[in-house]
Amino acid sequence: MAEHRTMQRDALLDAARTLLSEGGTEALTFPALAERTGLARSSVYEYFRSRAAVVEELCAVDFPVWAAEVESTMRQAADPEAKVEAYVRKQLALVGDRRHRAVVAISASELDAGAREKIRAAHGGLIAIIVEALGAMGHAEPRLAAMLLQGIVDAAVRRIELGAAEDPEVITEAAVGMALRGVGG
Repeated sequence: MAEHRTMQRDALLDAARTLLSEGGTEALTFPALAERTGLARSSVYEYFRSRAAVVEELCAVDFPVWAAEVESTMRQAADPEAKVEAYVRKQLALVGDRRHRAVVAISASELDAGAREKIRAAHGGLIAIIVEALGAMGHAEPRLAAMLLQGIVDAAVRRIELGAAEDPEVITEAAVGMALRGVGG
């Protein structure tokens, strides 16, 4: 029975990712989740009390996976500067990933305080993995530098997601340049 519930919950989360990546937050409805999974609408409520609860669960499941992927890529880098570059490049490479598109859609929506806090905490975990490299590069305030660096990444993500006029590779190169050399180019 527990295994069946886990499988159903996973199917609901997968359907939520698909709905969010295809149609944004407006597409994430309980009737749509029910239709995608073959469950009755009332059954969806047995797993999640609200859309915000679905969002919270997606964050709890997906953010650690992305952070692990970013951290794994950073571990392969030889020095702190290369780690910063890997941090930026890997996050931007993940933009096309359906899990990432779902969270971008979530981030743009109106969520309750609990869901927003889950997103903030997950981003905090992502930021934490770059602090050491920034400290090794000589930043007096490496945590602040990490938050600002993530701001560059977030802006590049939004630019790519919006289908900006620039090619995603051009955006990535600009973000890496900003991260490593600032506005001086």
